[in-house]
This record gives sequence, C-alpha cells and structure tokens, in this order.
Amino acid sequence: MPRKLLKRFMPDHKAMQQHPHLQKFGQRLSEPKLWHLNRKAIAGGAALGLFIGFMPIFGQMFLAAALAIFFRVNLPFAVGTVWISNPLTVAPILFYSYKLGAWLLQIPISQHGFEVSWEWLTSEFLAIWQPLLLGSFILGVIAAIAGVLVVRLIWRLIVIRNWLQRRHKNR
Repeated sequence: MPRKLLKRFMPDHKAMQQHPHLQKFGQRLSEPKLWHLNRKAIAGGAALGLFIGFMPIFGQMFLAAALAIFFRVNLPFAVGTVWISNPLTVAPILFYSYKLGAWLLQIPISQHGFEVSWEWLTSEFLAIWQPLLLGSFILGVIAAIAGVLVVRLIWRLIVIRNWLQRRHKNR
C-alpha cells in the first residue's frame, strides 16, 4: 500500500507535538486525522497546501498548518506542498498569476519593476494587486484540483499494482 512508502518519509507525530513552534496548537496536534495516511487525508492536505502555495502571502507554512488543523487533513502534506512556491518558483508563479488576472480583468499588462521599498509598495503594488490576487486564486484552485486528481490517481495505481502482485503471488 502507499501507506508503507509514505510512513518512511513522514515525520513522527509525537516529535512534531513536542516541537517548540508547534506547541501553541496544543492538543489539536493529537487529532488522528492530521496524521492519517489515507487517500482522502493526503489528497486534502495536498490540495490545501497547493492552494496556499499559490497565494501571494507571507507565512504560507503557518497558514497551511492552521488550516490543515481546522479542516482535519494531513498536516505534513499540507505544509510540504506549500513549497510549490519556493525561492526558485515564486517569481514565475507571481508573474503568471498577474498575467492571468490582467487578462481576465482585461487590464493591459504593463512593466512593473520591483524593489523592496515603501514607495514601490504604495505605487506599483496598488496597480497590480487586483490582477495578482485574481490570478493567484484561479491558479491556486487549478493546482488544488490537479493535486487531488494526481494523488488519487497515484494512490489508485499503487493499490492496483499491489493487488495484482498479491494475486500473482497467490497463484
């Protein structure tokens, strides 16, 4: 089963409960659904993490952890899939989110430079925030749906393969 493979890579939930940064969640981390290795919990965690990963916000991992606890989906998968947006991919994700949002809102795409300053935030960001958020939301939903479908497909293929191996072995 896929569970055996996943258990090798999953963190120990007892150690996670003792982690100093995660202790603020208290007894909520002892919820068994957060650590279940079944198709539904993992697909939900992947969908949640992928959706949050496409949002242009800070603290994506903490938000994914809090929402995984709230929705009771697999916590490690929710936090792990947030890393779809990492230092290498965040610029293309934000750029294409902006382009998609601008296209949907029928706003001409303009060249906006980026610099870390208050002036940029008050002038340039105010010009791009609507298409950026719309594009991020749509790409996040698409990624979440794709994540659920991929997890379910892979899970199903592994179950079928294992079933065929057992059937062949019993002959």
